[in-house]
Amino acid sequence: MKSKVWIRQALTMSVVFAMVMTFSMVSLANAGNAVGELTVIGGGSTDETSAVTINGEIAKSGRTVFSSSTITTPEGMEAIINFGKAGKVQLAPGTTFTIAVDDKSISGDLTKGNLTVLNAPEAVAVKTMSGDLVKVNAGETASAASSTAAKKKGPGGLDWWIWAAIIGGVVVGVVLATHKSCTATASTTC
Repeated sequence: MKSKVWIRQALTMSVVFAMVMTFSMVSLANAGNAVGELTVIGGGSTDETSAVTINGEIAKSGRTVFSSSTITTPEGMEAIINFGKAGKVQLAPGTTFTIAVDDKSISGDLTKGNLTVLNAPEAVAVKTMSGDLVKVNAGETASAASSTAAKKKGPGGLDWWIWAAIIGGVVVGVVLATHKSCTATASTTC
């Protein structure tokens, strides 16, 4: 009779011990607060060498990103990380970036590739391979191999404002030509 009680108590203690160990491991594995959401642009491979990864695990669009996560993009794929009010960054193909986010600012280590800040209320602090800290504003790109941020170029390598001036000049030219031909013909349909 005593052996049955002893076995039951030992079994109960083993189950309680197992539950405590399991739940303490889950709480220790918590990565912290979620800081953003990932959007993957490009192929949908399930091969780890040709897929966007977060901390070595294959990641798909919609995946939650935590502070201190390392995101890697392979050649041919990009990733956009939306940090909500803190901003949004884009990782070019072949990039590795370790994120550090607090309430309103984004920072991190760029060990490979390029990072473009799409929008952010404050400059993003990026530490490059050389150890330099680069402040990257919205519309600028940081390279792991450079110690300065560069403005994002438009098509043909020209700045956006040059394209705006070219297009504006064409529009003004068309309007003037149309107006001149209407006044020369004295047409009522112009």
